Parts: sequence; C-alpha cells; structure tokens
Amino acid sequence: MRIGVIGTGTIASAVIRGIANDDHQIVVSDRNAENAQALAAAYASVTVAANQDVLDAVDVVFLGTTDVVARRVLPDLEFRQDHVVISLMAGPTLPEIAALVAPATAEALMIPFPFIAQGQSPILCYPASDVVQQLFGATNSVLAMSTMAEMNSYLSAQALLSPVLKMLAQGAAWLGTQTGDQTNDHQKAEKFLRLLIGGSLLADPLDTPDVVASLIADLDTPGGFNARLRDHMAQHGTYDALAQGLDLLSSRSQETPE
Repeated sequence: MRIGVIGTGTIASAVIRGIANDDHQIVVSDRNAENAQALAAAYASVTVAANQDVLDAVDVVFLGTTDVVARRVLPDLEFRQDHVVISLMAGPTLPEIAALVAPATAEALMIPFPFIAQGQSPILCYPASDVVQQLFGATNSVLAMSTMAEMNSYLSAQALLSPVLKMLAQGAAWLGTQTGDQTNDHQKAEKFLRLLIGGSLLADPLDTPDVVASLIADLDTPGGFNARLRDHMAQHGTYDALAQGLDLLSSRSQETPE
C-alpha cells in the first residue's frame, strides 16, 4: 500500500515501525522532524515530506497529530475523494474527522498502543475496517467495536495498564529490598514478576475462554500466599476503588454520534 502519516509522535511512530518492513511505501510528515528523520534513516520504505506532499503521494492516510493540531492543520490540506483516512486520535469523533478530511472517506478510529511496533498489541478499531485488519491483523489483535459507546468503555478499561504496572513496580522494589536492595536484585525481581504475570496470561491461546477466571481459581488455595494477599487487598478496598475509578472514567466519556 501507499501509506501516509500526518504527525509522527510516539504512537504514530510506533505504528510506522510496526509496518515499515511489510513492503509498503510510507511517507511521513515533517512536523516532528527528529522523529520523521529517524524513521527514514531506519527504514528504506519511509520517506519524509510536507503535509500536502504526503497526501499527494498516498492512498491511505493515518492522522497521528493531537486534536488541537488536527483542527488547525487539516482544513488547509487538500484530500482526494479516493483517500482512505484512519485517525489515531482518541478525541475527535468519526463525523468530526469526516468533516475535516472531506471529500475523503473517514474509514475508522484506531487506538493502538506503543508496543504495536513489536507486534502482539491489541488495537481498538471503530468501526470494523478491512484496511486496519489487512495492515495490522497478521501480527496484532484488531478488536472491532460495534458502537462508539463500546469504544469509550474499552478506552476506560485500558487505563488498567498503569495501576497494574505500578503494582508490579512496587512488588519488584519490595522483592529487591528483601534480597539485598542491589541493582541486580531489583532487575532480577522485575524479570521474575514480568515472566510470572505475562507468562501466566499468555500460556493459553488468546481465544481460550475465561483464562483470567481459571487462573484466579487455580490460585485460590485457602491459606495460600496468593489467596491471602488477594483477600488482604480486598479487605482494604483495593478492588472497590478500582471499580469506582473505572466508573469515573466511563462517566466522563460520553457517547458520541455514530
């Protein structure tokens, strides 16, 4: 495919790295010159151009700017009717994107995560998009959303990543301290917990049902370390606070026109 990317921040750069070796022609905008030049230096398939030159050279366009920049920059660009546009921005709705890129087709909203560069990333997509599936489905899991309300719920749930990582970091720091508080001990502790948690979750194929519930049941030995720590955290309101936090995020995410 001939692919253009307007905006080369962290997420857009990760998206480019994820497909740069897949025999596409990729043209990226020069708005973030440092990132754009780094991508062009790393991949023969990537070239750098001004925004309008990007559009003139491609068929599929990814929008990777911020909401504010998009509303300022896009109205001055000339999109073609045959352009297929995919937004990587969580803010603007699909109808808003469509108005900014007319007469092009606003294909989908796509929310990737930084490790899309390595593959094995979930990708949220509203609505289902054959283009997104074709570009990323072989090495990632594209999860098509049927409504914008569903997309907003998933966007709220993805915020679990930071508190889970915070718990892992705190556990690694505690373990490193218990074993001597040396740099190597901390690194070993973090490696152990990453392998323990990641390996447990990915041991079964991704389409295996109820993996998390099965793991919890397997770790539910009365008086066992896992059950005792889980019960301690429950008694101190950890899981209630988590549910309340997700409710708060969800309440701030309003359903938008489809």
